Amino acid sequence: MDWIVGIQRAIDYIEENLTETIDYEEVAKQCYSSSYHFQRVFSILCGYTVGEYIRNRRLTLAGKELATTNAKVIDVALKYGYESPDSFAKAFQKFHGILPSQARNNGSNLKSFSRLVLKFSLEGGTTMNYRIETKPALTLIGYKKRFSGTPYDASRKQQEGDFFTSTRASQWMLKGMSNDKMSDYCVLTDFDDDGYDFYIAATTDDYERNNLYNSEVTGIDFMEKFIFEEILIPETTYFVFETEKTKMPIPEYFELRKQIAAEWLSNDEYRMINAPELAVYHWGIAGGYTERTIEIWIPIEKK
Repeated sequence: MDWIVGIQRAIDYIEENLTETIDYEEVAKQCYSSSYHFQRVFSILCGYTVGEYIRNRRLTLAGKELATTNAKVIDVALKYGYESPDSFAKAFQKFHGILPSQARNNGSNLKSFSRLVLKFSLEGGTTMNYRIETKPALTLIGYKKRFSGTPYDASRKQQEGDFFTSTRASQWMLKGMSNDKMSDYCVLTDFDDDGYDFYIAATTDDYERNNLYNSEVTGIDFMEKFIFEEILIPETTYFVFETEKTKMPIPEYFELRKQIAAEWLSNDEYRMINAPELAVYHWGIAGGYTERTIEIWIPIEKK
């Protein structure tokens, strides 16, 4: 309950300062949290980032002001944090579908992104398998794509699905090099208001990793086309959650992410830290596995 109250206090602070420069550190202080922890949990719970919330609320108020007053476009742009009319016009058109100058036209349709109000509801009564585990440093080999949005919104599932289905050759190559044929690793890192890096990766022995582009060892001269890179995961303590074993755990995986946010990341004992987050797919080999599971590794520290 204290976390819900804190989040609402942070939202109220944002609303009171929409025409001012908003410091995320000051926002996070409203719920006695670090900026990183607050932003990550906010995006998990709400499905959009703090930056997206602020931008959408400002554009909502800007549209209303242009439609109902005689304010100049440049004045409204500056009021809501845009340094130039051009940048304001691009953002306004992307959000509302029309230019700022058209907002005053009779019958123009404007979008409204409503103020967020959190309500307390009873949660729990469900079972999650988890453990707290400190993992040693890990070096993976993989390839990445920049995803938009947050890892917990509806677009994540679509982007991840498209990435997997369009890079089969790279996955086959990784599987051939991997020293763990039963597991695939996904790494999420470099989070900001616009998106995050999503890696498909695998564990390999030092020999394979060190000779990845050595044609005398691989027997081929086109490995550079795969654009593999080393991914260094520092020693980290994680909440490790696991889906139930089933043939297709993907739907449960996305529901589990929401449950983790609501029931675990809002506690008073732990907070998320700025380190890579992993999803480990215990997927098996073709034709083999009927009981699959996905582990979610969330980097944490004690408060």
